[in-house]
Amino acid sequence: MRHEYRPPQRRSRLTRRGRLVLLIGTLLALGAAALIPLLRGEQAPERPRRLVIPEGWRAPQVYAAIDRELKLPPGSTKTAVATAGLELPAEAKGNPEGYLFPATYPVTSKSTPASLLAYMVRTANEKLATKAVADGGRAHGMTPYQTTTLASIVEAEAENRADMGKVARVVHNRLAKSMPLQMDSTLNYALGRSTVDTKLSDTRIDSPFNTYARQGLPPTPIDSPGLEAMAAAVAPTPGDWLYFVTVKPGDTRFSATYDEHKKHVAEFNRIRAKAGPAAAR
Repeated sequence: MRHEYRPPQRRSRLTRRGRLVLLIGTLLALGAAALIPLLRGEQAPERPRRLVIPEGWRAPQVYAAIDRELKLPPGSTKTAVATAGLELPAEAKGNPEGYLFPATYPVTSKSTPASLLAYMVRTANEKLATKAVADGGRAHGMTPYQTTTLASIVEAEAENRADMGKVARVVHNRLAKSMPLQMDSTLNYALGRSTVDTKLSDTRIDSPFNTYARQGLPPTPIDSPGLEAMAAAVAPTPGDWLYFVTVKPGDTRFSATYDEHKKHVAEFNRIRAKAGPAAAR
């Protein structure tokens, strides 16, 4: 076989710059390879849990719900109020009752009692402390804080949203006539309970929330009112009612005279007596 002559091949040699480029490329490749497992190992963003605060809850109920959600000892959130720096009206004197706005709040591992309370108060200020509320309250001779207090009574007393405007009208009419409000909800607040059974002895307790014995609004809100209750407080339904009683579920009777009101109360008592002890629970 005939062999062709091939000149000897010279080995290519990298220049100093070429070696440097090759070294950098290798390091970058290794770095990228090491980075891929780290990226794959990253945790997904934390998905917030939900804390639901219903309309009409009192501050102690909100405190307990936050303690449970954050798995803290009972009383932790109540203690945090004093140092949370909440943006409350001066009239509130540091008491957030009425300003822990009912809504759904996100909760993460970074949430604290102070941060959740601040979120709720900030939401209340955004939703309730508006010009419309201020103007509406002023038309009735009330400050925004007093309007929130009235709205909290409406929230507690009205059986449904359709009755809120009428309940608010009863409160306004009684205030205008310098009549005691005589609201069971304020007694319940003073006694730390929720019931429709008010005894004569209850109306004699010594409390600023006893609206049977004292005229005017109670000194603070008695729960967290929602938007519908606030709207009713500033724009109540027109009417001359001074009394109301929920005779049975879905049937609240409003009256302009005491005689008419007594008839409705008598019917309420007959229905309760017929239902027996179970109705009292």
